Amino acid sequence: MSVLEQIKSNAAKLGKKIVLCEGEDSRVVHAAQMIVREGVARIVLLGDEAAIRQANPDVDLDGMEIVNPLTSEKLPAYIAKLTELRASKGMTAEQAAEQLKDSTYFGAMMLKMGDVDGMVSGACHSTANTLRPGLQIIKTAPGVSAVSSFSIMICPPQGNKYCPDGLVVFADCGLNPTYTAEGLADCAISTAHSARAIVGIEPKVAMLSFSSKGSAKHENVTLVQEATRIAKQKAPDVKLDGELQFDAAIVPSVGEMKAKGSEVAGHANVFIFPDLQAGNIGYKIAERLGDFMAVGPICQGFAKPINDLSRGCKAEDIVAAVAVTALQTQF
Repeated sequence: MSVLEQIKSNAAKLGKKIVLCEGEDSRVVHAAQMIVREGVARIVLLGDEAAIRQANPDVDLDGMEIVNPLTSEKLPAYIAKLTELRASKGMTAEQAAEQLKDSTYFGAMMLKMGDVDGMVSGACHSTANTLRPGLQIIKTAPGVSAVSSFSIMICPPQGNKYCPDGLVVFADCGLNPTYTAEGLADCAISTAHSARAIVGIEPKVAMLSFSSKGSAKHENVTLVQEATRIAKQKAPDVKLDGELQFDAAIVPSVGEMKAKGSEVAGHANVFIFPDLQAGNIGYKIAERLGDFMAVGPICQGFAKPINDLSRGCKAEDIVAAVAVTALQTQF
């Protein structure tokens, strides 16, 4: 069974309810049909049912719940709750009602109120438009200073000698341009938990840098060193080490030479890049030169699961995002 098939199979066992916010997008509607048929999750699709049926005559909508944000019987309760949540920002009931016409805000309120277990959007909304409701309504998980993202990097069919699990995990490749030391530490801890819960590997986390164990002196190195210290303090149960150059993190002989005695160096399977530039470049190099398949970026750090899609996504990508979102409900 492939990594993606295993993820979908594991998600199906949970029976979680996920809201797809963009019923106006045919890719989302086709994905919803696939998800229901495969039993990956229970689906709530947002939009006008008549318009969805007219635009997608070939799609079987049976087995999914379709909710119109403009006419939902729960709209008054959502307006009241959103007004309460944003009262410190001066929000009125009238402003809340107007904001909830946006399906991403409506979906976030469904999640906040416990009417769904997770939310997926972004097929036809920007990342900012997808994540803003999450940050304003769902907020970050307790003890987490910043939302981050990770990507599951699946090895090519011919395998890779440095990839015994068949995959590795990269973070942050798609969300935060810069980090504080605490934010980078939280990203590392969240990614370790994600790796264990979603792809079933025992995480060995490398905090990446252009330096290994003080071989170079620079403020960028100091940031990673401090993040490593904080992460070890906050999550002593996580196997984590740094700062490490990439070869020291993944090649046993180099790891033994540059970080002797480390239980991570030379054997890492979770890689925390120091900033978005490095992470984004790194995962695209792995994709194009290494023939790895990237699943993500996947959001983490919210109090409840929210995931953003690429606007170039295919229906199959949406199915994978829903499966991952379902699995994220476990932590």
